Amino acid sequence: MTSPSLRGISSMATRQLLADLGQLYTRVSGLRLDWLSVGGVDAARQVHAGEYFDVVVLAAEAIDALIASGHLRADSRRALADSSVAIAVAAGATRPDIDSEAALQHVLLSSQRIGYSTGPSGSALLRLFERWQLSASLGPRLVQARPGVPVGRLIADGQVDIGFQQLSELSGLDGVAVLGGLPPGLEIRTTFVGAVTVKAKQAEAAGGLLDFIAAPEQAALKQRHGMEPPARA
Repeated sequence: MTSPSLRGISSMATRQLLADLGQLYTRVSGLRLDWLSVGGVDAARQVHAGEYFDVVVLAAEAIDALIASGHLRADSRRALADSSVAIAVAAGATRPDIDSEAALQHVLLSSQRIGYSTGPSGSALLRLFERWQLSASLGPRLVQARPGVPVGRLIADGQVDIGFQQLSELSGLDGVAVLGGLPPGLEIRTTFVGAVTVKAKQAEAAGGLLDFIAAPEQAALKQRHGMEPPARA
């Protein structure tokens, strides 16, 4: 007899975290979890298109848009984790100074190709370049990773000199050296949020899963995956 299951979709940034937490939840609940992790833009598109999922985990802005469009239950919304954008170069490459705003600007203006991701963190990075009035200078050098493709792959393959993406997606990748986060005052943080779909056949169980992921007891695991408990709901 097949054990009961929940089907969820998430962006790639939370893939490893949700895999580990899913295994823990299966042990305590007996529910099998079927997670699909894709680029955040593709995930939202699949939910909009009517694909069946019980639960969705995406950046807060994407979840709120899906709630507004009637695809997710507003009362099920749970803030799950905060994730910061990190900067990385190829393993073995000279580690540039990124400790100040001026130093980071110098590094970027000296780089031939700069990798960045889709989604809210990529948009926030572009806004930072606009604020610096460097959009025209940096624009031709920008290489945006396709949805579902980690920026780390562009770095490791030599397609870009330096890259920006969530720390959880850059950590532990072969051929990639993480330099750290953006300088103080420039940090880019994304809050990842979960919600139950209006189509969910096991809405109570799906809500229980989100409560389990959001619980304070999961803080250490989130930190091991380069994330933090959410600062706010």
